[in-house]
Amino acid sequence: MATATMTMEPQVTTDGVVLTEMAASKLSGIMLEKGMAGTHGLRVFVQGGGCGGMQYGMTFENAARPGDQIYSQHGMTVYVDPTSLFYISGARIDYVDSLMGGGFHIENPQATSGCGCGNSFRTSHSHTGEEMPDSCGYH
Repeated sequence: MATATMTMEPQVTTDGVVLTEMAASKLSGIMLEKGMAGTHGLRVFVQGGGCGGMQYGMTFENAARPGDQIYSQHGMTVYVDPTSLFYISGARIDYVDSLMGGGFHIENPQATSGCGCGNSFRTSHSHTGEEMPDSCGYH
């Protein structure tokens, strides 16, 4: 009788976290400027903090970690750890360029509320019992 084995090897997939072509293009340019093109990918993560209870983070990384989901879109590799994926599964990462300035924007269908700065959010999984502030003012 054959037994199934569990492995912690990263899995490559194309759904779960969506990276727009504009975001991938901007990230590729940044990586080219920093000498990371072809050797690094984007790590997207969630951590506690911010005025909404959770906040998004992004950094460049040169390898997947055990258990990571790997998303490959528009020539860009995106790494997401399992805990972060729990909070951002289905998220869309875009780059918005406007007269007020450009920046990365994460559209997260799991976020039940967010703050004015767009970097902090709360999901139905977040149970802090606190009310959401109207904006992300600095204290």
